[in-house]
Amino acid sequence: MTYKTMLVILQNRTDAPRVLDFALPMAARHGSHVIGLHAEAIPMPVVSPLGGSIVEMTPAFQEDALERHKELKTFFRERAEAEGVAYEWRSFDNVSGDSAVSGIESARTADLVIAQQNDPNAESVRMSDVETLLFNTGRPLLLVPYTFSGRSSPFGQVILAWNGSKEAARAAFDALPLMKEAGKVEVLSVDARDTMDQDAAMAGSAIAQALARHGIDVTLKAEPSDGRSHGDVIANRLAESGADLLVMGAFGRSRLSEFVFGGVTRGTLRSMVTPTLLSH
Repeated sequence: MTYKTMLVILQNRTDAPRVLDFALPMAARHGSHVIGLHAEAIPMPVVSPLGGSIVEMTPAFQEDALERHKELKTFFRERAEAEGVAYEWRSFDNVSGDSAVSGIESARTADLVIAQQNDPNAESVRMSDVETLLFNTGRPLLLVPYTFSGRSSPFGQVILAWNGSKEAARAAFDALPLMKEAGKVEVLSVDARDTMDQDAAMAGSAIAQALARHGIDVTLKAEPSDGRSHGDVIANRLAESGADLLVMGAFGRSRLSEFVFGGVTRGTLRSMVTPTLLSH
């Protein structure tokens, strides 16, 4: 198993170099076909206080959008060619101008989707709705921290956050090519409990055995939360272990047809400093 098709979400000119520094070397290692995707907002007529439409401003907006499309397409093409990977470019124009939302259909036919974590200090126009992308595609999403710098290299150690759920199981097998590349995986359980399906003392042992059959060096780690959030426990373990990839299931609940992230997933998306693969 490998990632033959990667979708790379490029929300703006600021995140594009960071995302491509991360994604393209990985694509080269895996022999992947890379799809670069960017969306721009459809320019809407500006209404004056007197109710009239100031239509003369629209062409300027259109020209700016076309220029951003062209600039990002050229940058993506040059970087992909320099890396020696097969590639294609997809551009969208819609009301939201959100590249993540615009990429939902493309993501459903990709092995892996790569996007940047939102910078909480960035302007809203620079942010993308990665939550909607994750919950509506059925595909794994690998988020690049907004603090990431430099080219990516093969991962050295992976932490799999394991609670025995279907989301965690999907994430584990979605991340299998990266785990095999790293060769070392720690299965981390936090506050494991006895259930109908699992003895707390054996939490993670079955998935560890399954991964080991793929030639991966797997260890088990059980941590109590001791009053901390599970997200904090995971973050602390990442720092202690020096792991350079986190794999976890993404959890949410439906509310009026909208998904709301569970606490661990939400906290991870906000505070992550390590590349993180999430599956739902």
